[in-house]
Amino acid sequence: MSNFRIILRFAWGYLRRYWVRLALGLLLSVLFGLSNASFVWATGLITERISPSVESSPPTVNRSQDEIVSTGLQEWKKSSAAFIKKLDAGVKQRLDPWLPLAGRKPDWRQIMGGLLLLPILVAVRSGTGYLSSYCMGWVSERVVNDLRLDVLSKLSSLSLDFFNRSHTGDLLTHITNDTTILQQTLRVGFGDLLKEFITALSLLVALCFIDWKLTLFSMVFLPLCLAPLFILGAKARKASAKSLKATVSQSSQLVELVSSVRIVKAFHLENTQLERFRNTSKELVRQGMKGVKAKELINPIIEVISTLAVGALIVYLISVQSTMRDLVSFLTGLLIFYTPVRKLARIHILMEQASPGVQRLMQVLGEKPSVEEPVHPKPLKRFNSHIALTNVSFAYADQMVLKDLNLDVPRGFRLGIAGPSGCGKSTLVNLLFRFYDPVQGSIRIDGIDLREISTYDLRQLMALVSQEVTLFDQTVAENIGCGKPGATRAEIEAAARDAYAHEFILQLPRGYDTRVGERGVSLSGGQRQRLAIARAFIRNAPILVLDEATAALDAEAEGEVQTAIEHLAENRTVICIAHRLSTLATMDQIIVLVEGRIVERGTFADLLQNGGVFADMAKRQGIYVPAGERVP
Repeated sequence: MSNFRIILRFAWGYLRRYWVRLALGLLLSVLFGLSNASFVWATGLITERISPSVESSPPTVNRSQDEIVSTGLQEWKKSSAAFIKKLDAGVKQRLDPWLPLAGRKPDWRQIMGGLLLLPILVAVRSGTGYLSSYCMGWVSERVVNDLRLDVLSKLSSLSLDFFNRSHTGDLLTHITNDTTILQQTLRVGFGDLLKEFITALSLLVALCFIDWKLTLFSMVFLPLCLAPLFILGAKARKASAKSLKATVSQSSQLVELVSSVRIVKAFHLENTQLERFRNTSKELVRQGMKGVKAKELINPIIEVISTLAVGALIVYLISVQSTMRDLVSFLTGLLIFYTPVRKLARIHILMEQASPGVQRLMQVLGEKPSVEEPVHPKPLKRFNSHIALTNVSFAYADQMVLKDLNLDVPRGFRLGIAGPSGCGKSTLVNLLFRFYDPVQGSIRIDGIDLREISTYDLRQLMALVSQEVTLFDQTVAENIGCGKPGATRAEIEAAARDAYAHEFILQLPRGYDTRVGERGVSLSGGQRQRLAIARAFIRNAPILVLDEATAALDAEAEGEVQTAIEHLAENRTVICIAHRLSTLATMDQIIVLVEGRIVERGTFADLLQNGGVFADMAKRQGIYVPAGERVP
């Protein structure tokens, strides 16, 4: 029950959005459960009409035992029995012309009634069951769709540090596996839970009206069904948790294999990766089979116990010389009773299996971004004066990356950033875009701290062109248009011309309507980069950030892209990170970072002639200017 409460509490916020269909489904579940009790009455009625000579009386009981029952209980029992007897007699009187009776020649109405009585009851039961399942399925589909959107929205809102500590397979599993398990629980578990509970309860009441003492005797076997249920439920929960862990690992391995297929083939790692995947799959199968065993053991255990109960009941009914009607009615009711018990047991196992996934969903939806939006953001629609970094320090966990940075970038200024790998260049860009917040100091645009500006306003002022080009599996036009949602085709084509991409786009099979494939695999590196530059052009942001935009290109492609970048940088504030120092020659100033600190500042020529860190890096790249000579 604890897992049921957890799942219900988690899902209620989504379920109540569709309360009308949910309420209808629950009402139909109640009607389905009540309709099952009608079979106990119907079988007794049919038996009585087949053997009318047999007196319809309750089983012989020891009257001395009744004396120990309180007077109030006796009176309630008598009044209830009288009401039921009166109701039963009234229904029988109305049905008598429509049902056949032993010793009476049947007419067409009795023949039709005999043929249709049980089918009508079955139709009512099946119809309410179907409609209930349909309503619960309708609700569960929409709930899970809403949940998937919320999970994706939550992931999109989280800061980069969350993704740095998360596995891709884990994130995929949240969207696919965890929500699918919850969907099954809502569709099957919640609907059947009420249906089968009402069925069991109504049958129990019906049996009590036949003989309450006999019913209590039959229920002695019920605890024998519950004991293994809790044991198997705990095993199913543990197996489900381990299975989820294996699923996450398998998803991560699959993502690694697909995204790194060139390296895998180049180093002939196919068998190694396949063996990793095979080992994870074995664990997934092993835990899956544990869950299957726990779920499937429920049926044989309950069937054996229920059959034992029926056998004991038959012996008892024969020994007390019960009437045929009571014998048939009670056995029918008892046999039907253990069916919902068996289904309720399976629902319990399903709840146990769903609980680890629900807890994972609760955990991810409870995550808070480390970079929070300001409650009352200050408006910033234009970039007017300068960007200022004051005593900025930043650390990943306990590792300090940037230390006491002070920097001022006026509007229209071109700033180059150089330094060895790991010195904090890309981290500085991440802080400018406010993917992270400094642990010390402040970054301001036009005098306003970035933490006081909405991230939307801030990033609208910036365009990023990085070494890692990200293209989506959409058309060329849609990829360029990402820089400005709602852009017209004319604007997209103008941006492509500015990025020197228009000519090669027209040569594609469908021009601007050509799908580029996942990650732009159908395009060359230079073409992908020019599309990224076109995306920056259409954004028309006043601040341009270049994060080693040409580092991964060959000499020819670099020349093409560099021309496009220079065109893009015109009349903009530029912050350029470069591993190839020659691309910084046109910068107004270059800063050199070493271990998170600025160790040198100056123009390209000054830094070469100073003979410091920058000059040493330049020499290793074949850039050398003897003292006294000017850099062209």
